[in-house]
Amino acid sequence: MKQREPVSKIMTENLVKLNIQDSLTKAESLFKKHKIRHIPVVKNEKVVGMLSYTDLMRISFADATNDDGEAVETTVYDMFSLEQVMTNNVEVIAHDANIKDAAEVFTKKEFHALPVVKEDSLVGIVTTTDMIKYLVEQY
Repeated sequence: MKQREPVSKIMTENLVKLNIQDSLTKAESLFKKHKIRHIPVVKNEKVVGMLSYTDLMRISFADATNDDGEAVETTVYDMFSLEQVMTNNVEVIAHDANIKDAAEVFTKKEFHALPVVKEDSLVGIVTTTDMIKYLVEQY
């Protein structure tokens, strides 16, 4: 196994992200359109939160959109702001930190995605799925 490779090697750079003022309806649409489970929330490119699909489903009594992302029923989502639902005080990892550092964070914490930053600006995201794919490639 290669030693000390940077997390930037395995992170997703083509990011789906939300701005702090975006709606929960927009968030659900992005989750379904891109088939993802975590979206960083930014304010001027600085990470201020993380929204998981699970967070969104916790406040929803029923799936608010069909599989095509149409026929949105926003009543439940209109009761909350993105800031109320997202995780605050998100742990981030530097783009030049090594993959092992990211793996250690995942083993100690109860989350599955880390925003990757360079000089406080969001440049990527690394997930436990990225980590597993990287490990599989090593064998």
